[in-house]
Amino acid sequence: MTTPTGDQALIKRINTAIVLESILRNAPLSRAQISEQSGLNKATVSSLVQDLIDGSLVREIGTGQSSGGRKPVMLDFVSSSGYAIGIDLGVNYIRGVLADLRGNVVAERTSSLRLGDAGGEAGVSIAVDQLCGCIESLMTEAPASAYGIVGIGVGVPGLVDDGGTLLLAPNLKWRDVPLQRILTDKFSLPVTIDNEANMGALGEQKYGAGRSIGNIIYVSVGIGIGTGLILNKSLYKGASGFSGEMGHLSVEAHGKSCTCGNRGCWEMYASEQALLEQASPLGFDDLESLLAAAGEGRADVLELFAGIGEYLGIGIANIVNVFNPDAVVIGNRMSQARPWLEDVLRRTVVQRALGFHLRKVQLLFAELGERSTMMGAAEMAIEGFFARVKAT
Repeated sequence: MTTPTGDQALIKRINTAIVLESILRNAPLSRAQISEQSGLNKATVSSLVQDLIDGSLVREIGTGQSSGGRKPVMLDFVSSSGYAIGIDLGVNYIRGVLADLRGNVVAERTSSLRLGDAGGEAGVSIAVDQLCGCIESLMTEAPASAYGIVGIGVGVPGLVDDGGTLLLAPNLKWRDVPLQRILTDKFSLPVTIDNEANMGALGEQKYGAGRSIGNIIYVSVGIGIGTGLILNKSLYKGASGFSGEMGHLSVEAHGKSCTCGNRGCWEMYASEQALLEQASPLGFDDLESLLAAAGEGRADVLELFAGIGEYLGIGIANIVNVFNPDAVVIGNRMSQARPWLEDVLRRTVVQRALGFHLRKVQLLFAELGERSTMMGAAEMAIEGFFARVKAT
């Protein structure tokens, strides 16, 4: 009895995925070590490794230590065989990165996004033009490689469907923007669009404060507030893919009106926008000048940051009570204010969260700072590339 060809091809794809994953996780290592770890026989491993070498994804890097007999030839992943672009499209900025397939940064770009009163299609057009300019600029920085640009990931401040359409971005006042289709048509590359907090959570899990932590709630505090959920080491997106909109938790029953249509939303009291509204009578109109004033010890500005820290703590206490996570990671632009937020934030969480839930939770600030989302976006593009390699 012969095995159908289709089955043999499927088995080869599965085994190739096993070998590649072993090299990605454990390199440098030898063919014998891959065989030992995976349970695949040595002949199969050798054949699949040769395919990966021929495909410019793996290379031999010399001999390793011998445990008796001939020294093994060690293998490593070729991280420079391709490059990914990650973009953080904020309400008032665009931040982008070009990274190799290990997430090593090759180039970065940051620019202000000033839409003014431009709304609807006009605002979308301005932002997309600037977004495409950022991507094109990063593409010119990519060194020559076997696979070139393998994909583009974009984090956006709103709800995204499975087709990459931005359904609603309240702080941008956008609805039903087919961003994935627009960028795919423009660049003819694989494009992934997701909520910026989801990508920030992935960035911190892979490259930042969340490494080796199983259950993380990433709180992105910018113009609005979003949260990304890493549960059991996997990104959780909910039944419809819209989980994490905790910026719209009600913290004041009869509070301020929010752009989402609700009242008293958390982000109305604990975000960069909330801070700027309170600071306007003092003559401040951007976060950078407020950070500078806080650094100089201005009492009125320090009081504003303390108020934001308290409201952040109230929301995070709710998160701790609901999810009982290993860690809450605070990121995005307001993480720059850590010196003036942290004490009151921690004090508020301790006062308001249940004691049992506090026993093991860590309250952390993003190691990547403002770069979490763009690194997570690059990682999504890299993961997409690996998925395609493993499927062929």
